[in-house]
Amino acid sequence: MGSRRKARECALQMLFAADVSGTRGDELARTFWSELADGELEPQSREFATKLAIGALANLPEVDERIRSRAEHWRISRMALVDRNVLRLAVYEFLHEPTPRTVTINEALEIARRFSTYEATQFINGILDAIKRDLDQILPQTDTELIEESELESPTADSPEDQPE
Repeated sequence: MGSRRKARECALQMLFAADVSGTRGDELARTFWSELADGELEPQSREFATKLAIGALANLPEVDERIRSRAEHWRISRMALVDRNVLRLAVYEFLHEPTPRTVTINEALEIARRFSTYEATQFINGILDAIKRDLDQILPQTDTELIEESELESPTADSPEDQPE
């Protein structure tokens, strides 16, 4: 699993913890990294995870409004905790990170497959795809704005591509 996916999973866990405990901001990050995280994440990935979680929480009204606009007949408070936080994480990334939106959706679906149900994956895909279409019309991503996920991953000595064949 890539370090950015692991970072997103940590961000999801922070959002889940914030939803359950009401803890926010720096206190949330401090508690997560000192007590809940597995500690094997690189500093760059920890920073990305924290940025995603804190950013999603700081922009919750904007993020939730985007979700609400496309979650027909669903109140956010009635969504499963994991599902709404996968959505929040992805929508925040759509709005505030240079990651291609298609990559963001794929990452969200992989995380949903791991932490939620098959039906939830379909639900999340439908909402994120609709939000992506909305954003593509009003805020198209240009090639210069996009950063491919592979460019963000820094290869390490133990990466499979560094191993002799």
